[in-house]
Order: sequence, then structure tokens, then C-alpha cells
Amino acid sequence: RPLVLYDGVCLLCSTFVQFVLDNDEEEIIDFAPLQSEVGLKALKQAGLEADLSTMVLIDEAGAHVRSTAALRVLSRCGAPFSLLYALILLPRPLRDLGYSCVAAVRYRLFGKDDGGSCRRMTKAMRARFL
Repeated sequence: RPLVLYDGVCLLCSTFVQFVLDNDEEEIIDFAPLQSEVGLKALKQAGLEADLSTMVLIDEAGAHVRSTAALRVLSRCGAPFSLLYALILLPRPLRDLGYSCVAAVRYRLFGKDDGGSCRRMTKAMRARFL
């Protein structure tokens, strides 16, 4: 099953995870905070350093970071969101520059997730968090 590793204290990142929960048509994507034991172990197995400035997707094609990870996740979310995968045609350095610019200011613009904005989740949704 595809696994998304995200910054567990980033409100923007947590909001993206909630969005994916609502739009993952096949309900097959699992999630784990980068800071968690599961996240750190998955990073190590993928040969990646712990870097809170990037989302990571580990799927059947390998480990993906930054814009490639985000676009591959969106490609599984159904139309119209999956159409954003067409941005993969842009050169990766250009895509990653945009991703890095947002990542650099995400706490200032969106804040940190203090755990106070939890949404009600079904048992099936909770099971997707490792």
C-alpha cells in the first residue's frame, strides 16, 4: 500500500492528509508522520534522511519526495484533482523550487497543528494512520 510520510506538526501538511483521506478513490493510501517511529523506520528503509521540509510517498515505484510525491498522491485522488498530475511534465527542479518555497513558509502562513483541530474519523480512516 502506498505510504505518505508528512510533517506531523505542519497544519498545511495535516490539511493535505485530510484532503487525501476525502478524495483517495481507492482508499489505499496510508499515512504516518515523519517524526513517528513508523515514519523514521520507513525513511531508513527507503534510504532517505529525515527531512521535515518534504512530504515523502513510498509506493510500488519507489520513494518520491517534494513535488513528485505530492503530484503522485494527487494522481490517485480522482478528477479533477488527478488532472494536476499533468504538472509532472514541468522540469523537476522547477516544480521542486515551487514546493520548497511553500515549504519554507508553511508554518508562518498556515501555522502548526496543535492537535486541537481533530476531525471525527471512521474506524477505517483511523486504520490508515500507521
